[in-house]
Amino acid sequence: MPKPGKRQRADLKGLDLEAVLSLEDAVAKVKSFKDTKFDQSVDICMHLGVDPKQADQMVRGAVSLPHGIGKSKRVIAFCAVDKVDAAKKAGATEVGGEELVKKIEGGWMDFDVAVASPDMMKVVSKLGRVLGPKGLMPSPKGGTVTPDVAKAVKEYAAGKVEFRTDSNGNVHAVIGKKSFDAPKLVENASAFIATIEKMKPVTSKGQYVKKTTISGTMTPGVLVQI
Repeated sequence: MPKPGKRQRADLKGLDLEAVLSLEDAVAKVKSFKDTKFDQSVDICMHLGVDPKQADQMVRGAVSLPHGIGKSKRVIAFCAVDKVDAAKKAGATEVGGEELVKKIEGGWMDFDVAVASPDMMKVVSKLGRVLGPKGLMPSPKGGTVTPDVAKAVKEYAAGKVEFRTDSNGNVHAVIGKKSFDAPKLVENASAFIATIEKMKPVTSKGQYVKKTTISGTMTPGVLVQI
């Protein structure tokens, strides 16, 4: 295992990795770590008491954070002709149906999120093998299959956050940038935590939120008291 660099050593100095801090103190600690040449993303990770192998214990969805995440996303939309103009005005970089499917089948992947109206899923389903492994397949649970395509485009373009439990029962999300004011990061984190807490599966027994950590892209993780 490589030795930590000068900046990492400075961040770790005096840091108790086992200390559990209030959300406000945890955010303050992350913001106190040394800056890098780029504005780091601030991430939250919640380890949940669920069995990700069980379909009824999958925690998946999307949430619009109060202050965004400091980054816009490239959104494409699959919809009927009568919704094309609205989707474009909402910020979609590409809008279409069969022709957009063929473009993606041809190798074009210059987007971050794909949304679709329910009536288009028969067409979009052809892209399952292409978009599925990349986590880009439109899904009702993720909020990317919806009758209101324009609204979805607007929200995701502004940085709406998608999440789903991984194979270890963790949910990850970006909650902003290190340059954000601390209160904004706290409010974003609180909104994400509240969303996850409300989604506890009925079949999940015992402690639901086992551990929560926030960190910058290049910083140590800080444990948060829930």
